[in-house]
Amino acid sequence: MPHFQDSFELDPYGDSIFLFSGWSKDRYKCLYFDGDGFAMLYKRLDSGKLQWPKDENEVRHLSQQELRWLLEGLSIQQPKAIQPSPKGAF
Repeated sequence: MPHFQDSFELDPYGDSIFLFSGWSKDRYKCLYFDGDGFAMLYKRLDSGKLQWPKDENEVRHLSQQELRWLLEGLSIQQPKAIQPSPKGAF
């Protein structure tokens, strides 16, 4: 897993899931470490496409809400959604 660690400074053994999609954007793979090994989920959509990041420069951490939007075929940036406020904005 050196590509995660070297290129993106991410820990594949941490408490994260990693999503990958091909060019067609109609399928994705989900990889996560469950404590004693890696598990992978593969999904092919029957209809529709994912609003997937275009390249490595768009790799980012997602909130649970953004992940749900992504897997529902929506953009991870919903302009009408109430955005979380930064800490200390009180």
